[in-house]
Amino acid sequence: MRAQSSATAPSPIAVTAHRDRAGLGTLQAALGVVAFSLTFPATAWGLEGFGPWSLVAVRSVLAAVIAGGCLLALRVPPPARRHRPGLAVVGAGVVLGFPMLTTLALQTSTTAHAAVVVGLLPLTTALLSALRVGARPSRTFWAAALAGAAAVVAFTVQQSGGALTTADLYLFAALLVCAAGYTEGGRLARVMPGWQVIGWALVLCLPLTVPAAAIALTLEPVRLTAHSVTGLLWVAAGSQFLGLIVWYRGMAAIGIPKASQLQLAQPLLTLVWSVLLLNEHLTVAAPLTAAAVLVCIAVTQRARG
Repeated sequence: MRAQSSATAPSPIAVTAHRDRAGLGTLQAALGVVAFSLTFPATAWGLEGFGPWSLVAVRSVLAAVIAGGCLLALRVPPPARRHRPGLAVVGAGVVLGFPMLTTLALQTSTTAHAAVVVGLLPLTTALLSALRVGARPSRTFWAAALAGAAAVVAFTVQQSGGALTTADLYLFAALLVCAAGYTEGGRLARVMPGWQVIGWALVLCLPLTVPAAAIALTLEPVRLTAHSVTGLLWVAAGSQFLGLIVWYRGMAAIGIPKASQLQLAQPLLTLVWSVLLLNEHLTVAAPLTAAAVLVCIAVTQRARG
């Protein structure tokens, strides 16, 4: 029995390699969260010079051009037919749905209020991953996830005065479609590189985004300023492509539920950027909420699924 146990036990090298991979995956997912935390402030900048439909369509086209150039330069073959339905879900949720719905919401909502959708996104993503890919996190994991989501929601709702507006309908719809896109993208990133997942999703959306951009630019006024151009470039290259590359790679390495819980820090990061970039007011409740969220993140990262 002892000989059999020692023979089947993982070697120290294998254990070290697994830990290194998990550490790298956590870092990649965290970098994705930082990139995403700038999305709402950058969108607010973009709306200073573009209409909502123009901003979303043009950002998707620009991101697709970057992604398509990388796919072409590296001679990446088209995705297998069996992966295309999943890529369509990623495109519908992450490329089209979430950017459009949140941009519409940010026309009448502050970035602090819009951050509520990000506070609920980790929990929704974990729930959908449990249904879609059979993930079964522990009770400790769920308790910490619920506590973290509750803390973020309470903070962001308090910041917005607790009033529900039409923008909330856009935000909650964005929450659902984005969680579906994250879940499907994380599943696909296990069988193909994460950057190819978002790259092909962007390219597959071009037949929709190119005509949409052409029509929107003719119907909505455009005013090019430093803020609007910078915001557009960031949401296209940073949020829509580079951020999703590291995010999907991180999810593939450490699992969808654990990676999604790192997003609990995203609303607070967004609020910091809102103060620095948009001059929004930040209350003293922020550091207290940040401490509570960091505790929840630590628990979810240690909890065994």
